[in-house]
Amino acid sequence: MIAKILLVLIFIAVAVGVGIYCRKSTSTVDGFILGGRKVGPWMSAFAYGTSYFSAVVFVGYAGQFGFKYGMAATWAGIGNAILGSLLAWWVLGPRTREMTHRLGASTMPEFFGKRYNSKALRIAAAAIIFVFLIPYTASVYNGLSRLFGMAFALPYDVCVIGMAVVTCIYVVLGGYMATVMNDFIQGIVMLLGITAVIVAVIMSNGGFSEAVISLSQIPAEGSAMQGPFVSFFGPDLFNLLGVVILTSLGTWGLPQMVQKFYAIKSGPAVKQGAIISTIFAFVVAGGSYFLGGFGRLYSDQIEYAANGTPIYDSIIPTMLSTLPDILIGLVIVLVLSASMSTLSSLVLTSSSTLTIDLIKGNFVKDMNEKKQIVWMRVLLVAFVAISALIALFQYHSSVVFIAQLMGYSWGALAGAFLGPFLWGLYSGKISKAAVWCSFIFGVGLTAVNMGMGFAGTPLIASPINCGALCMLVSLVIVPVVSLFTKKVPFQINPPTAESGTDREIDREIEQDELRSAEVGAAADV
Repeated sequence: MIAKILLVLIFIAVAVGVGIYCRKSTSTVDGFILGGRKVGPWMSAFAYGTSYFSAVVFVGYAGQFGFKYGMAATWAGIGNAILGSLLAWWVLGPRTREMTHRLGASTMPEFFGKRYNSKALRIAAAAIIFVFLIPYTASVYNGLSRLFGMAFALPYDVCVIGMAVVTCIYVVLGGYMATVMNDFIQGIVMLLGITAVIVAVIMSNGGFSEAVISLSQIPAEGSAMQGPFVSFFGPDLFNLLGVVILTSLGTWGLPQMVQKFYAIKSGPAVKQGAIISTIFAFVVAGGSYFLGGFGRLYSDQIEYAANGTPIYDSIIPTMLSTLPDILIGLVIVLVLSASMSTLSSLVLTSSSTLTIDLIKGNFVKDMNEKKQIVWMRVLLVAFVAISALIALFQYHSSVVFIAQLMGYSWGALAGAFLGPFLWGLYSGKISKAAVWCSFIFGVGLTAVNMGMGFAGTPLIASPINCGALCMLVSLVIVPVVSLFTKKVPFQINPPTAESGTDREIDREIEQDELRSAEVGAAADV
């Protein structure tokens, strides 16, 4: 117990210390939310990865989908690495860095407002982010607190409040630079921790071969497949594909993920960050889902609901409860690292979005930089408090599992933003009407499905599949609607000395401007 407490105290001391150290970078709005757009590839890549993978993945998703699909759940981790990290960096990274710099956009709603010349789109995007980041943040609290309860026998409420306070301290003090510096430290802990835990769990089950043999002898409900939980695609390929799409493609439209590309240095840093981020995802995400694949070996030890359904959030903590104390302490710091980095990214994104895109110019007309930073800090505290209250309510009422909360959040956000953001980066032929259609469909379908789910009759049984559908429809609906509605061509500032370092992107954007001008002239004729 002493070792576990010391590890946690050291972690908290380092996090707060980094926040204090980074105070000097928070004197401007750009410094507070983007680190001055000069964050290097290693810190950017680790910030991306640690914001990507939190207790939701390690406890919620790894437990639930490992139990459902066995070792085939590892495909979700592979998808996260290739589609959610490598391709996201290659396709979105350079273009996002350059376009947001040219537009002078610091947040995703600000990008929508300036790219599509629409204040209404900017306000709508800000409202969507604030509403749907809250359940995701609440889900992170839930997963972490279950592990703390297992390790320290602390009440859930104490864990949630403690985590909220620490998050507030270091993000309020140090802003974005404090989060990325802590993310780098926390990412190293995650890489070491997940490797040690996988080895320990497999060895506790007699080694890899013995564990796989035991897993192969467990039948799957409603399936005649032999050895379903060690098969290549598992007992339910269709629903597994939905998990891969939601957790991998979703990052392309999530504001807290995309914003990492706003802040990175221009030039080769993006290519370097892509490789680092992909390796990180292979180890952390692939390792988490692989570990969860052995959850069925603990079927007689995990918790079950009154109707006999497994409480998926209890699977990973049960697997870890048999490990030596020092390893449990390492796991606690591992998940604490993942969760704190995700929380800091979420609350910083939400507070900056509300301040810059909703309050400034709409409710408070005269807001200089100093006032904006004060507003962001106040809203940051408010956002942490609201999400903590929802986490406490969810726990005591047992409304949904944490994986479902994340599914609703990712489905609405990425379902609304993915198409407008991706097409808006590369095409000058996208219309405002198309963006509105994507916003309405993504949020509308998610909200209807969530409401009907609470009533006991969801439109789409799985929130995961609902979210994946929203994302795919967003990619299709934006270009289709744009064919029949008025386009909004690129309206960006000329290249600066800094942006001119990436000449290839300069040429691409200049060509896009010419094509957009030609399209506009043809439309006028």
